[in-house]
Amino acid sequence: MGSRMREYLPRIYDPLLKKRVRAKGAVLVEGAKWCGKTTTCERLAESAIYLQDPSTKAQNIRLAEIAPLELLRGATPRLIDEWQLAPQLWDAVRFKVDHREEFGQFILTGSAVPPDPKKMSHTGTGRIARMKMRPMSLYESGDSTGAVSLSALFAGEQVPIARSECSLEHMAFLLCRGGWPRAVGLDDESALLQAPDYLDGVINSDVSRVDEKERNPRVARALLRSYARFSASQGKVTEMLADVNAQGVQASESTVRDYIRALEQIFVLEDLLAWNPNLRSKTAVRTAPTRHFVDPSIAAAALALGPGDLMADLNTFGLLFETMCLRDLRVYADALGGEVYHYRDRSGLEADAVIHLHNGAYGLVEVKLGGESLVDEGAKSLLSLRNKIDVSTTGSPSFLMVLTAVGDYSYYREDGVFVVPLAVLGA
Repeated sequence: MGSRMREYLPRIYDPLLKKRVRAKGAVLVEGAKWCGKTTTCERLAESAIYLQDPSTKAQNIRLAEIAPLELLRGATPRLIDEWQLAPQLWDAVRFKVDHREEFGQFILTGSAVPPDPKKMSHTGTGRIARMKMRPMSLYESGDSTGAVSLSALFAGEQVPIARSECSLEHMAFLLCRGGWPRAVGLDDESALLQAPDYLDGVINSDVSRVDEKERNPRVARALLRSYARFSASQGKVTEMLADVNAQGVQASESTVRDYIRALEQIFVLEDLLAWNPNLRSKTAVRTAPTRHFVDPSIAAAALALGPGDLMADLNTFGLLFETMCLRDLRVYADALGGEVYHYRDRSGLEADAVIHLHNGAYGLVEVKLGGESLVDEGAKSLLSLRNKIDVSTTGSPSFLMVLTAVGDYSYYREDGVFVVPLAVLGA
């Protein structure tokens, strides 16, 4: 293992976790397997217990059933890794937090939503804060300069002229590599093996282990391939079912829905919900979510596509690049205390991403691979949407931005739209 792999790359979630730990008795950190939760939490913890450790797993799970408080002994903050393997610990943590009456007691991590809420008698509201962690953005992995700050744009600053050195070929590589900390710093060939390995683990193990319900790997693989084909669209479950069956895999609609739920529970899929602003005209807003993976590399692996394949199929590249941008925007929005949505209406007007902060400020974003005509198209759509929003109730957008895969610089158009290559964007 090279020294680069062992080096800790600072995460946007480091200061967020510190804030949560200081302000709550316990913090639950959730997110996809391999996204770096345990490593980030270990840096803050003073003691830890690892429920997935094979040498002590059976003993610890048995102890959680008969004497859960024993597992909570140790210096604080105490890390309880993969706590969902022993859901009884939730109530034990809540009990300890109540009795100690101190903040910063426990950090829980989990890569799956626990299947049996009956084993948890309390929601944890007020005692246990939640923080979702995502795979690395390009800024965290060192592949974006971060010269264009999303925070600064919301503060009303002009977009700086920031140079991007990233070619379309390299962006295709970064998409297929993904935001997995284990993949960052490896040689290209090894880095590109990580997402297919991740996908195999999901298909052959994780999708069944989430609720101990046996699921067919062939159905899981076919569904993930289909979901990837519907990336960045509002594809219906019935359309996915037809696609799964067309792959020679027989499944029912209820089966497809069950697999999607399981994949959401292990944070593999993360759809983008619709934004519903007040509009001047009575345009029907489409409320269906947009289909996305938590990381674009999973979609590329599901379709068995490498960087060269994406370069040969720019349409698919464009759809998966949208998922890549969504991953990064969600990370940066997390840093600002915001959420990301999408907008579509029946007239065909859209914004691929709407970043909405808790103070009501929002920015509108369109995603394009690059090129003058595509950027013009994105800017036109954003300007049309801005003119349709009732600013007397919703307020004016803080910015309009076309986010691109390529482009030599970030710049400000005469019509007021910012054009920003993804490789210069940061929090």
